[in-house]
Amino acid sequence: MIPQALSPFITLLTFFLLLFGYTKIVGPIPFSVDSVTTQKSDTFQVTGEGKTSVLPDVAVVSVGVTAGGSTVKIAQDTINSNINKVTEAIKKLGVAYQDIQTQNYSVNPNYDFKEGSQRVNGYQANTNLSVKIRDLEKVNLVIDTATGNGANQVGGIIFEASDKSKAEDSAREKAVQQAKDKAQSAAKIAGFSLGRIINYSENLNSIRPAISLRGVAMGAADEKSTQIESGTNEVIVTVTLSYEIK
Repeated sequence: MIPQALSPFITLLTFFLLLFGYTKIVGPIPFSVDSVTTQKSDTFQVTGEGKTSVLPDVAVVSVGVTAGGSTVKIAQDTINSNINKVTEAIKKLGVAYQDIQTQNYSVNPNYDFKEGSQRVNGYQANTNLSVKIRDLEKVNLVIDTATGNGANQVGGIIFEASDKSKAEDSAREKAVQQAKDKAQSAAKIAGFSLGRIINYSENLNSIRPAISLRGVAMGAADEKSTQIESGTNEVIVTVTLSYEIK
């Protein structure tokens, strides 16, 4: 007779012996475990936009010289002489040397295409200066001085604000408030409650109207002086708020 204390042990041993024999004859017993992951995604997003105008205090204008010549040296000598005159004349108006920067300098051959072939018949040289003007009252004078001293190219002018931090903060505050008002209105209409803000993102954009100067007279003494107004720039902030839904 088997003692009662050994009965569970013998039962367990018998189970494993039978399992071992089964796997030898049939093969391993397959096991699988299914895993399910859930994630709460009860969120609500809303956007808002804020705009603020800012007065520019800096202007950037491009002036340049282009000239042709039968040789590279002649073309280069012409633009070098003219652009140096332009630079010196602008500096005499009070524009600092560090605010005058060469943006482009190139010399390219001109080709004559005849009877299916091409040959070089001269060279075209070009150079441009980017001029930063910190006294806006001198913008028109700088342009007229440049064209009056040999500049025959004038590009677009851009007006900038050197410090836009206050304007950006004001636009940001308006954008956030608009987004919050939209969220509260939507929650009231749709019948849900807003929780805490769990995400914030924004996009900052500054609109600076570029002014075309193609109509500026290139050194013509009988033309009227340039008349350009700085106007205002616009700072736009767009924000997106993500709320938890209670």
